[in-house]
Amino acid sequence: MEKIGSVGAVLAGKAVPFARDSKSGIDKKVLDERQLVDKLGFINDEQGDLLVHGGIEKALHIYPREHYSEWQKTLSDNTLFQHAGAFGENISSLGVNEYTICIEDKIRIGTTLLQVSQGRMPCWKLNERFEQHDMAVKLQQTLRTGWYFRVLEEGTIGAGDEILLCQRPYPDWSVARIMSLIFSGCLDKAVLLELLALPLVDSWRRLVERRLENGVLEDWSPRLMGP
Repeated sequence: MEKIGSVGAVLAGKAVPFARDSKSGIDKKVLDERQLVDKLGFINDEQGDLLVHGGIEKALHIYPREHYSEWQKTLSDNTLFQHAGAFGENISSLGVNEYTICIEDKIRIGTTLLQVSQGRMPCWKLNERFEQHDMAVKLQQTLRTGWYFRVLEEGTIGAGDEILLCQRPYPDWSVARIMSLIFSGCLDKAVLLELLALPLVDSWRRLVERRLENGVLEDWSPRLMGP
């Protein structure tokens, strides 16, 4: 195993009423105690819309703490960047990012064994949280989205835990590379076939298959701008 980073903070929150008659668990708080992890993530964490958030493939969301300084350069007056949890992350990390983590990486954190499942597809609730009409678009364009883990072995995670790389079956396919092809609207058949050969989550696989079949890009305005 190779140490590639560490946990700066662990966070959880409850689903509460949010903007536009929705619910959200995005307002997560830093917790001092170690968090118990089952197949669906931290046992005391909640998501507001289970159709698009949470579940086995999105059990834990991790976000690099180093991204905060980049956001502060353009959004310096936003107080959300003063502490971890601005993006609703469960794990605030140090030392890893979307370019250094690859799809299907097996990662040991604390007593858990996790696997990288997919990058985050930002949604309109980020616009409301940051009071920026295009915050979701900004995340998508910069690829500073964080990513999700599925849980292979349940256990506990706490601040200060090492992030250990156990296995990397797809070293050429960083999370950033995959997201860049998806978000840039790639329609190159050869590239899409390469993507399709990867163990993508079902929703991403269907997206690539539709592009190959129809040669048409998705309308992401409902996700990015909301109802």
